[in-house]
Amino acid sequence: MMFANASGGASILAARRGMVLALAAVLLASCGTGPAPDTYDLSALTPQVTAPARKRQVLVTEPTAVKALDSDQIVVRLGGSEIQYLSKAQWADRLPRLVQARLVQALENTGKLAGVGKPGQGLAIDDQIVSDIRAFEIVTGGSSVARVEISVKLLNDRNGTIRAQKSFSAEAPAGSGNPSFVKALDRAFASVTDDIVAWVLTSL
Repeated sequence: MMFANASGGASILAARRGMVLALAAVLLASCGTGPAPDTYDLSALTPQVTAPARKRQVLVTEPTAVKALDSDQIVVRLGGSEIQYLSKAQWADRLPRLVQARLVQALENTGKLAGVGKPGQGLAIDDQIVSDIRAFEIVTGGSSVARVEISVKLLNDRNGTIRAQKSFSAEAPAGSGNPSFVKALDRAFASVTDDIVAWVLTSL
């Protein structure tokens, strides 16, 4: 009888353990059943510039940014220093990497440079574009607007001197809702990109 009771107790413990594991599996599965956030990209541009072609190769480094902007989250500024992230929405990559990729494309699409690339691509670099994302956000309160500000330095890669530096900014009315917010950010970024590309080509 003692052996029978021990066996029965072991069976009960095993059954309970199985129930706990099954419940844990259900909870873990339920965590992944929510809808995935919508993913947004920035437009690849072909700026129309009148500057002459330059026989120079340019390196576009990854922009720096404060931690709030250095992610794939879309920033909403509620006023003053309070910020949140746009719910159910995300960028297709970390924002600095996305901005870097679109600046490279925009410069390439002009056809005005001998080469444009990122670090590690093996170009014989003449100049570097070093940038800092200072704002890339929806500003709420009254009428919502998208605001983008990027500070840029143009460096001579041969001797490390700064050829020129300038901050570029633009705003666009944002309407309401995630798609409208992102389209407004895309428009503001497009305006800033056009200005950066024109400035780079005239500053080389």
